[in-house]
Amino acid sequence: MNEKLIYSGAGLALMAVAFVMFILISNTLFSGVRLDLTENNLYTLSPGTHEIIDSIDEPINFYFFFSDQASADLTALRSYATRVRELLEEYEVRARGKILLSVVDPEPFSDAEDQAAGFGLQSVPVNNAGDELYFGLAGTNSTDGQEIIGFFQPDKEEFLEYEISKLVQTLNQVERPTVGLLSSMVVRGDFNMQTMQQSPPWVVVGQIEQMFDVETVPSTATEVPDHIETLVLIHPKGLMEDALYAIDQFALRGGRIVAFIDPVAEMDAQAPGANPMTQLQSQASDLGPLLAAWGAELMPNTVLGDAQSALTVGGQGGQPVRHLAILGFGQDNLAANDVIIGNLESLNFASVGIIEPMADAMTTFTPLIHSSEYAAPLQSFQLMLGGPEELQQGFSPTGERYVVAARLSGQASSAYPDRASEEDGLAETSDLNVLLVADTDFLSDRLWVQVRNFFGTQVASPFADNGDFFSNAVENMTGSSALIRVRSRGRFTRPFDVVQNLRREAEASYLASANDLQDRLAETESKLQTLQRERTEQSVLLLSPEQEAELVRFQDEKLRIRKELRDVRHQLDKDIQALGATLKFANVILLPVLLTLILMLAWRIWRGRSVDA
Repeated sequence: MNEKLIYSGAGLALMAVAFVMFILISNTLFSGVRLDLTENNLYTLSPGTHEIIDSIDEPINFYFFFSDQASADLTALRSYATRVRELLEEYEVRARGKILLSVVDPEPFSDAEDQAAGFGLQSVPVNNAGDELYFGLAGTNSTDGQEIIGFFQPDKEEFLEYEISKLVQTLNQVERPTVGLLSSMVVRGDFNMQTMQQSPPWVVVGQIEQMFDVETVPSTATEVPDHIETLVLIHPKGLMEDALYAIDQFALRGGRIVAFIDPVAEMDAQAPGANPMTQLQSQASDLGPLLAAWGAELMPNTVLGDAQSALTVGGQGGQPVRHLAILGFGQDNLAANDVIIGNLESLNFASVGIIEPMADAMTTFTPLIHSSEYAAPLQSFQLMLGGPEELQQGFSPTGERYVVAARLSGQASSAYPDRASEEDGLAETSDLNVLLVADTDFLSDRLWVQVRNFFGTQVASPFADNGDFFSNAVENMTGSSALIRVRSRGRFTRPFDVVQNLRREAEASYLASANDLQDRLAETESKLQTLQRERTEQSVLLLSPEQEAELVRFQDEKLRIRKELRDVRHQLDKDIQALGATLKFANVILLPVLLTLILMLAWRIWRGRSVDA
């Protein structure tokens, strides 16, 4: 008995020693080895980052500042700091000596704290004692170039790799490309004489100003300078022929164009009390004859209505209602094989136009963003006549998918052939490269980003991918595609598509019944007016038997249709509840039971083979 105890005790001791040895050896030999089993490889450097790192010519120094003592009580922040440090170590390993990482603890009143402040990193107070927390990154190159990430915000972890890769690419660039910006609206910020304050630039403009030299091109320009590689047009309203000809020649000589035009630019503020029709015309923008020369056209005086993509807004009495002209497009509406939007998840539009290819065009028309099948054109003036409830009345989807953004490429001719011949300009090209979007409100802050104050600094928190689309487009047209593959990893949200489809189908049925009710109401009122005209003046305050019968019939009909609407809603709730119950049963009971049965079966098979052996 004692001998068995000795052997068993010795075995346990040996097992413990072997376990400790295994941990020590694995930590020593495999400390940098990770197995990433997440669906989108969230913890693996993306191919775009590999390309950026591999292109480094001269060594880059990383200085990662994190206040260890000041963060002692901030467990979540310390965990995120470990995530950031490990990611920076991945960059250092991949760079094979071209990135040198230094981890610095800027203790109070130390040289390291002075160094962090000298780089311009942001310190955050963490307690009443006045302790300051640094959590940022500074990068330098061999030519005294310097870039920083002032503070790593935990709520922006999904953009962590992109921010670091952008810093690396910026330090590795000798000269930044120049992007031209032409707009009839103030998008770069200006001094507002009414409020006597400086109006901030649109966030999308601030994004590209971090990566490119942005040069304003006036709407009266007669030529686009040769050093501009990409020309961005935002609401090019009312351009004269000289400016259009300059854009025409820029495109023909190989310049890249990203154009945002709009049938109704809601951000183009108009004077109160203006004539609605005049206001609509003044809020529209196009490119005159250029679009036809490039093989596309914008449907005139038309905006897109889409019942499936409509976003919910406040309606009459504060009740939520879906607005057919304010749209949220998801991945089903995006061209998955295009590098600009392949992995973006949500784009928001307002009063967007419809782009169509010309029948006899020589250019290649490649759709990038399109509507759902529950869409139809709306007349622009309908937006001025009422709220979202009025837009829904009589709305009938055509079953067609309408294009709202497209690439135009290939062979194209000048829109001004006679002038090109007279002025020795270019008459055609085989390398047209234009990206066309039929909305400008799409770029405004209100549709995709919330700007808030973060310890005295304005921080943009996006709730849609509009800014990413804009930056991707400019980067791609300027020739930089590596960062796109980093950013387009997305937000990794997983919406309940089946539940959303159930809601769409029920709402479509509900809307059809509501429209039927409105049609019957209008028909009954018309009959009442006809009967009223046939009556004598003496009986004007009395109801004829025909009117009484008509009113009774209408009231009965209205009650019946209202009951149908309640049944639709009730069935919708039942379908969603049944789906939820099914998912809970599958996750909580069915899958665990199946896994247990599989394990028991495997154990019995293994046990049977052991007995046979």
